[in-house]
Amino acid sequence: MKQKKGTFASVLSFAGQCRWKMALSVLLAICSVAGGLLPYLGVYRIILLFFAGGPTLARILPYIVLCAAGYLAKQLFHGFSTSFSHISAYHILENIRLALSEKLMRIPLGSVASKTAGEWKSIIVDRVETIELPLAHMIPEGISNLMLPVCVFIYMLAMDFRIALSALACVPIGAVVYGIMMKNYNSQYDKYMKASNHVNSVIIEYTEGIQVIKAFNQSTGSYQKYACAVEDFKNFTLDWFRSTWGLMNLGAAILPSTLLGMLPVGVLLYLTGDLMPAELTLAMILSLSIIGPVGWFNNAVNDYKSIQYAIRDVNEVLAIPELPDGKRQVPLKDFGISFDKVQFSYNEQGGDVLHGIDLKLPQGSFTALVGPSGGGKSTVAKLIARFWDVTGGSISIGGRDIRSIPLSQLSKTVSFVSQDNFLFNCSLFENIRLGKPEAAKEEVFAAAKAARCEEFIGRLEKGWDTPAGETGGKLSGGERQRIAIARAILKDAPVVILDEATAFTDPENEAQLQASIARLTEGKTLLVIAHRLSTIKDADHIIVIKNGRVEANGTHETLLDASPLYRQMWEAHIGAKNWSAGSRQTETGKSSYAGEAGKEGVSHV
Repeated sequence: MKQKKGTFASVLSFAGQCRWKMALSVLLAICSVAGGLLPYLGVYRIILLFFAGGPTLARILPYIVLCAAGYLAKQLFHGFSTSFSHISAYHILENIRLALSEKLMRIPLGSVASKTAGEWKSIIVDRVETIELPLAHMIPEGISNLMLPVCVFIYMLAMDFRIALSALACVPIGAVVYGIMMKNYNSQYDKYMKASNHVNSVIIEYTEGIQVIKAFNQSTGSYQKYACAVEDFKNFTLDWFRSTWGLMNLGAAILPSTLLGMLPVGVLLYLTGDLMPAELTLAMILSLSIIGPVGWFNNAVNDYKSIQYAIRDVNEVLAIPELPDGKRQVPLKDFGISFDKVQFSYNEQGGDVLHGIDLKLPQGSFTALVGPSGGGKSTVAKLIARFWDVTGGSISIGGRDIRSIPLSQLSKTVSFVSQDNFLFNCSLFENIRLGKPEAAKEEVFAAAKAARCEEFIGRLEKGWDTPAGETGGKLSGGERQRIAIARAILKDAPVVILDEATAFTDPENEAQLQASIARLTEGKTLLVIAHRLSTIKDADHIIVIKNGRVEANGTHETLLDASPLYRQMWEAHIGAKNWSAGSRQTETGKSSYAGEAGKEGVSHV
C-alpha cells in the first residue's frame, strides 16, 4: 500500500471481497433517507387538510399510513445498512491485522524489536480497533446525515430561497466557533496519541515486571515510571479537554439552533404574503429535522481523526522495508555455512557490531562460538537464520548466498533454539508440534522423550494437554528449554543453532540432554553458542569472538595454548566448577545454589 493514499482509500484497500457489502450498505442508507422524508410529506399534506377546513379521518388516514410506512422503511433500511456496514468493518479489521501479522514475518527482526510490546499491542489491537465503530457507522449514518440536510435544503429552496438560507444562518457562526476550537486539534491529537502509546508501553512493562516489583516491595505509587506515566497522561487529557469545553459547548448550542434564523424570516415572509401558513409550519418542521445531522458531524470529526491516525500507524508498519525474498526454491549442494568478510550494524547510522567476519562451518561439523558477552556471538547466529541481512560481505549455505534462498526454504533448513524460549499459550503437545505441524503423535512423543520432557510432563495433572501459559509462564526455565529443544528435534532441520539452549537445565538432566542433542544432531551442521565451556570442549571447531572480530579459531587443546583469552575463560570456568563442587559437598542447600550462581556469573565474563 502506498502511504500517499487518502484515509478512506487506504481503508477500502483492505475491504477485499466485502466491497459489495459496503456499496449495498450505502444504497440501503439512501433508501433509509428516502423513507425518512415520507413522514414530512405526510405531515405537510395533513396540515393542508386542516388549513383547508373540515378534515375527516378517511382523508387523513392515508397520510398517517404514509408516515408510518416511511418511518418503518427508514428504520428497516437503516438496520440492514448498519448490519452490512458492521460486517464490512470487521472484515476490514481482520484484513488489516492479518496484513500486519504477515508484515512482521517479512521485516528484519531489528525493525520488530525497535518498538516495545506495548507499542505493537497499541497498533495491532487498540489502534486498529478504533477503526471499527466509526467505520461501521460513518458509512450509513454519514450518507443519511449528509443527504437529509441536502434534500431538506433543496426542498426549502423550492419553497423560498430566503427561508432556506435563514435556516442555515447559525451554521457559519457555529463553524467559526468550532474552527477556533480546532485550531490546534491536529498537533494536540498527535500529542495525545504519543502519550497513549507511552502509557500503554509502561503499563505492559509494569505488568510483565510485576514479579520484580513485588520482590523488592515496590508499590504502584513508588514505581515512579508507571505512576508518572499514568499521571502525565491523565493531566494531559484533562488539560486538553478543559481548554476546549467552553468553545465545544458554545458551538453545540449555536450550530443546531436553526429556528433562530428561520423563525423571524418565516414570520416576516408570512406577514408579507410570500409564505402560506402551511408552508411556514412545514419549514419549521423541516428546519428542526436537520438538527440531528448537523450535531452528528461534530462527532464525525473525532471519528475520522481516530481512523486517520490508526491508518497512519498501519501504513507506517506496512511501509517498513522487507527482507528481499526469492520466489523459487534453490538447490543446495550441502549444508555447510560460510561467512565471507561479514559486517553488520543494527542501524543505518553505522557502529558495526561485526567487523569482517570470515568463518567456515563444514557440513556435519560441531562448531562452538565463545567469548565475552556483547562480543557478537548471538548476532552471528541470528544472521545465519536471517533475522537481519548483513550490511557487508555475505553468508552462504551450500554455496548459495542466503539472501537468494527463499525465506520459507531457509526456515526449513535452519533450526534456531535460543536461551529465551517462547512458548504459546496452548498445550505442551501443540507447542512441540509447532516444529513440524504435520507430525504424527508418535513423532512428537519421540522428540519429547529425546529432550527429556516426559519426566516433568508426567507429573502434570493434564499431562500433554497442559497449557504452557502466557509465554510459557506455567513452566520453569529448564522445562521451557526442554520443550523448545524437543520442538527443534522434531523439526529435524539440517542446520541446528543452539544459543545457550541448555542455560536453565538442571545439572541432573544436563548431561543426558547434551547426549541427546549430540546424538540427534549427528550429521547436521551444528552451531552452539556457549558460556559454560565444558559443554563445548569436544567441538570440532571453537571460535573465539571478541568485539565483533574472530579472536582465535581451533580445537579446545590448541586454543588453550594459542589463545590467552580462551585460556583465561577456561580457567575461570574450571575454578567456578571446583568451587561449586566443594560448596555442594559442604552444604547441599544454599551452597549448591551459590555454586550454580557462580557458574552463571562466569558465563557472562
